[in-house]
Amino acid sequence: QVTLVESGGGLVQTGGSLRLSCVASGRALSMYIMGWFRQLPGKEREFVAAIYRSGKSLYADSVKGRFTISRDNPENTMYLQMDSLKPEDTAVYYCTGDLQDRRPQTPTNYNFWGQGTQVTVSS
Repeated sequence: QVTLVESGGGLVQTGGSLRLSCVASGRALSMYIMGWFRQLPGKEREFVAAIYRSGKSLYADSVKGRFTISRDNPENTMYLQMDSLKPEDTAVYYCTGDLQDRRPQTPTNYNFWGQGTQVTVSS
């Protein structure tokens, strides 16, 4: 089994930065893909970014150029560097991962999820 634990959320002003971390335990080294989703109350979980074990990454258009996803495989840790934050980035951010190669933008394709960390961007 795999456990994912996020940290690094908080309150920041528009234009500021935050760095989220996700530490994986268990079969973490087998994770083929890891990613970040975000969710507002009453809304569907939204894809933010994903990174393969190879290092290849992809982003949602809404965060491209502002967010950077990275992965430290020996440390079983994934990061999301968020710069130039906007109020519309406010959400609960979830770390996720899976052992298989499936479409990364679809949340139901992931079997492992963290508990979420709140990010609030004030205007």
